[in-house]
Amino acid sequence: MGTSFTFLPIFEIAIGQMMDNDIDGTVAYGKMLGTSMVCAILELCFSLVPGKFINRMFPPVVCAVTVTLIGVALTGTGMKYWGGGVVCGDMIWKEHSQVVDLVGFDREVYPVSALPSAICENGKVKLPYGSAEYVGLGFAVLCFLVLIELFGSTFMKNSNVILALLFGYMVAGVSSYDDLPYVDSAKIKAAPVVDFLWTEWFGIGFYGPAVVPLLVAYTVTTVETIGDVTATHEVSELDVKSKQYTRRIQGSLSADALCSMLASLCTSMPNTTFSQNNGVIALTKCASRRAGFATAFWLILMGVFSKVAGIITSIPDCVLGGMTIFLFSNVLISGISLFGNLDLKSRRIRFISAMSLAVGVGVTVWPFAFQDMRGSSYTAAFWECADCNPTLQGFRNGVSIFLSTGYCVGAVIAILLNGILPHDPPVEERRKEKGEIHWSMIGDEKNAYDASLHSTSVRASTLTGQDNDSEEKVVGGEDVIREGDGEHSLELKEVTA
Repeated sequence: MGTSFTFLPIFEIAIGQMMDNDIDGTVAYGKMLGTSMVCAILELCFSLVPGKFINRMFPPVVCAVTVTLIGVALTGTGMKYWGGGVVCGDMIWKEHSQVVDLVGFDREVYPVSALPSAICENGKVKLPYGSAEYVGLGFAVLCFLVLIELFGSTFMKNSNVILALLFGYMVAGVSSYDDLPYVDSAKIKAAPVVDFLWTEWFGIGFYGPAVVPLLVAYTVTTVETIGDVTATHEVSELDVKSKQYTRRIQGSLSADALCSMLASLCTSMPNTTFSQNNGVIALTKCASRRAGFATAFWLILMGVFSKVAGIITSIPDCVLGGMTIFLFSNVLISGISLFGNLDLKSRRIRFISAMSLAVGVGVTVWPFAFQDMRGSSYTAAFWECADCNPTLQGFRNGVSIFLSTGYCVGAVIAILLNGILPHDPPVEERRKEKGEIHWSMIGDEKNAYDASLHSTSVRASTLTGQDNDSEEKVVGGEDVIREGDGEHSLELKEVTA
């Protein structure tokens, strides 16, 4: 689990609104922490929903759509890291030739703020997003993954994630750009040897206009968590139709809610499950709970001994991107494999999948049909609302987040279509509609035909079909039956006993 990106724009906008009303930034942040704690109750209520209702709301087709869309969204996030960083990747539009002269720090002179910047900072190197230097460092991680897969031992293949990350970190450590390092050792030196969980206290408060967007965000993380648990079951080779599956979903939603409340007390934004863990399971083939407990122990230890945390934070984003894009794509593969368990010949399943993926993938690839670009709030033409009151602005932001989050809107569409679309007719009825002749339509003539195979006085029975690989067999010394892999039509000319 970790801090969710879903809540970041809500916090940014709400804190900005409060600061515009002369509320101190630290006080505004404390109000958002308290509001987040209250809204986390919604996800806790979701965890109390009985398992049978969860199974009805999230049948296999909905789970396959959700996991696939999560994989698509995360792979895009990994690409942002690979190019230099997520924030600067979102702000790359400021480098466009038509607006670059309008960007600056003086708001009276430049209509577009320079912050956040489109320049990515990795260590002490500052380059535009997508610079060849950043792409090369991330590519080194991917190349090392291929080498491990080709020549590595079983142990190395099971540990390829950490080994490739360490290799990329080493390459970045010995590299520089104009004598500036990609790894900033100052972060390691500045970190204290031992630190406590609460390094600074923000007074807990409440901010009403942020309630609606936060509730929508918790709904989004609920869908994400269910998809993540489904993907974990898939890569762990566990049955997604078992009672354990529904119990784990309920437990995961409870953990999300309670840990989000605890995160607010620890001065952090809400938490959610991290989908890249599914990629780690798929690569390492380790799905043991003991590994999870051990990881939690080391994370707590690293949080207390800040030197270790300093080393982790000094890893360049472009190096992390080379690793995360590979991990995230494994989540996408999990979603595709879930589709393999569905009857894709079913018109109903194909329609639900196509409709939900059409909208989900569309807004994931290009969310700005409904979403504001970072640093330009209330500018999306779908619903600008710059002059609305704070409560309506909060509702508008929640709707914008919902519609621009592919795995959320796609999952909701799949749930609705699964509830209203009728099931396909049985196979026998579909065959009748197509006008196909099969044995159940022939009735007693089938029995006569079977008896004729053992009779020595068969006059003529012919089974004809169009197939390049047809095979001729002789029955009773003179009768010919053609058998093949294609569709057959049956014609009974004459049968005598």
